Amino acid sequence: MLIIDRLELDFRPGLNVLTGETGAGKSILLDSLGFVLGWRGRAELVRAGAAQGEVIAVFDLASDHAAWDVMRDAGLPVDGELILRRVNTADGRKTGWVNDRRVSGEVLRRLSDTLVELHGQHDDKGLLDPKGHRAILDEYAVAGPAQEAVRLAWRKVGAARKDLAQAREALEKVRAEEDFLRHAVAELEALSPEPGEEAVLDTRRRQMQAAEKIRADIAQASSALGYEGAEGAMSGALRWLEGASEKADGRLDSPIEALVRAMAELDEAARGVADCLDALDFNPSELEDTEERLFALRGLARKHQVAADDLASLTEELGARLAALDAGEAQIGALEAAVKDAEISYTDAAKSLTELRQKAAVRLDKGVASELEPLKMGRAVFQTEVAEAPDGPEGRDAVTFRVATNPGAPAGALNKIASGGELSRFLLALKVALHEEAGQGVTMIFDEIDRGVGGATADAVGRRLKALADAGQVLVVTHSPQVAALGAHHWRVAKRVEEGMTLSEVVPLDADERETELARMLSGDTVTDAARAAARALLAG
Repeated sequence: MLIIDRLELDFRPGLNVLTGETGAGKSILLDSLGFVLGWRGRAELVRAGAAQGEVIAVFDLASDHAAWDVMRDAGLPVDGELILRRVNTADGRKTGWVNDRRVSGEVLRRLSDTLVELHGQHDDKGLLDPKGHRAILDEYAVAGPAQEAVRLAWRKVGAARKDLAQAREALEKVRAEEDFLRHAVAELEALSPEPGEEAVLDTRRRQMQAAEKIRADIAQASSALGYEGAEGAMSGALRWLEGASEKADGRLDSPIEALVRAMAELDEAARGVADCLDALDFNPSELEDTEERLFALRGLARKHQVAADDLASLTEELGARLAALDAGEAQIGALEAAVKDAEISYTDAAKSLTELRQKAAVRLDKGVASELEPLKMGRAVFQTEVAEAPDGPEGRDAVTFRVATNPGAPAGALNKIASGGELSRFLLALKVALHEEAGQGVTMIFDEIDRGVGGATADAVGRRLKALADAGQVLVVTHSPQVAALGAHHWRVAKRVEEGMTLSEVVPLDADERETELARMLSGDTVTDAARAAARALLAG
């Protein structure tokens, strides 16, 4: 990577310091770390003449570290070690891996948010980004349960508003056809159609129409079969034959028996014809009524473009829509009440979250103020502003960190008001104040955060960095011997020329080497005995 040929660093828990001359390559180290974490920074990091550059970062994490959740969300295997690897080829292509699974830069950046925090004059994430101030304050306030209550209440408000909007839309659609519905329902209910009625009416109509044509013939046949006709003639013949049979020596017995059978058949035929006449007997007005209803059914079916048998279900459907219209206002009222109740619940939850944030803001401001005094900024003012914002799932507060460097001066955004040295100390004071209640497990990197300060102020900066590192891991790039002397682990970054090529090397320092490096930082290129004595004093604490 640029002036790095091959380099392996084993940063340890506690305060890790990197020192060296300006231009030795300390920034390149941070660029390399940012590269493997997916940060957007320097476009090209490949050393001249090399085909590619590669950076590997290994993290030893607790089982409950937030990075594992990111891994699971990304579908990556979760085991005891997290290994990030990213390659930058000479033509600019970048490829990343997590535990040997290829990933996008976005996944690397999501992981980096749980792994590393970078703080310095050019910090444009975390503490200097106003977009993240509310989340920082919420984490400091341990506002998780209150946040979840607000989010739940906001979802209920959204659902209630959606139901109300849908009901209003449906009601407006029904209102647009109210006149039609009322007329159609009245017309259908007056007719009161029933399923299958058309077929019954059509059959009855055909029967009555046919009856008019055949009834006279059947009546005439009935008369011919009756007593005035065949029945009377056969009855007379039977009496005459029976009177003569005694003198006919049995010759009339068979004819008489045949005639009796014939009269029985005739009687059956006469009864059948009579039954038929009864069936064909109808009131002439019945045919008219039947035809009138049949035509009414078919006319309504054509009007509504449905089958006649579907008129009954159409009556129910249109009746239900009309009932919805009539009940619509009551329903709208109930839904409006539900929205109001949901909004009241949201307001209560948001108010509780606001109060929690406001109390935490007071504590945070006091915490930062207590840290500014030893950093020689006792006259400066840090203010966590909790202002009203539009309602949303995160509440109704906008949170901004503001500072005023001198009494009476107007407060402004942290990264716009403070000078370079002031900004570094503000960031450090804020980070220390946040650290007690903020989440653990993140490696913090401070890039020349002590720039522009020295003496007792630099010592105060170093002691606060050391306090931060006591519970985790802190990396500091520093030019301050007071800060470097407080490190638990010390590396020197230097440049060397090999075969005409400038390379950067990073060397871990033992106790004697640390003394020499601190003396160099105190006196410059020529290390004096006084500088060594001062270095020993710093290391002794």
